[in-house]
Amino acid sequence: MNKYLDIIKNSYSDYWNYVKQSVLMELNWENYFYGLIIISLVVWGLEIIFPWRKNQSIFRKDFWLDTFYMFFNFFLLNLIVLIALSNSAAQLFDDLLGIVGLSITNFQLIEINNLPFWARIFIFFIVVDFVQWWTHRLLHTFEFLWNFHKVHHSVKEMGFAAHLRYHWMEPVVYNSIKYIPLAIIGGFSAQDVVFVHFFNITIGHLNHANINWDYGWLKYILNNPKMHIWHHVKELPKDRKNGVNFGITLSIWDYIFKTNYIPYSGRDIELGFDDENQFPEDFIHQEIYPLGKK
Repeated sequence: MNKYLDIIKNSYSDYWNYVKQSVLMELNWENYFYGLIIISLVVWGLEIIFPWRKNQSIFRKDFWLDTFYMFFNFFLLNLIVLIALSNSAAQLFDDLLGIVGLSITNFQLIEINNLPFWARIFIFFIVVDFVQWWTHRLLHTFEFLWNFHKVHHSVKEMGFAAHLRYHWMEPVVYNSIKYIPLAIIGGFSAQDVVFVHFFNITIGHLNHANINWDYGWLKYILNNPKMHIWHHVKELPKDRKNGVNFGITLSIWDYIFKTNYIPYSGRDIELGFDDENQFPEDFIHQEIYPLGKK
């Protein structure tokens, strides 16, 4: 038990020091704090210069709420729960394997560090995106998970910051499902994957931005604003009640598994979900939903 308490204590301490160093301008190419700010300002600038919905305000509905969500979920949520939970779960998994005389290395398919840098990054990117695509489908399939995912779908006007409006339970689900496949391919450092994370943040921001883009033929590979807005449509087709366009960064999974759906321009479609009038509008009540659901 003391081992796990030390893991939790050290996780909090290490992450808090990381956040302080990031905010206090220790600038380097893996500074997520200023990286997020720069990406957000660039995509917001594109929204202002090339607005798809020209009648939508620059400071759209819930702009400040989504901006708060963006920084809370990307930094403070890790400090409050995710880092300690993730590190403790990883140690517990290793300990359970140790009971039967195994370690995570027994399940590794390849020696990832023997591959070229570009191959390591590509494998990480594809595996993570595919696992997240399936996890996203689960969030829409099971009512228990959907109740948490409603926070993200409570967006009524799309803008870049809506990308990181999500319930605190979502990364718990994503990280739990993602841990085993990442452990199996293993061997990744923070320096290895920083480019992937920044690329994913950029695509995620663009997916939610008020921009009329689909990237031409690349739309069959990359998720994009004209595709992702249909993921947020309030009135789903009758044969797609569990949702459409589940892509996170890549759209290719939706085309492969026939969950793609773009019937016409989604510029002016209504966003949300059926019982949204019963859904809380403030941060605190959204965060405790559905635990506080009547």
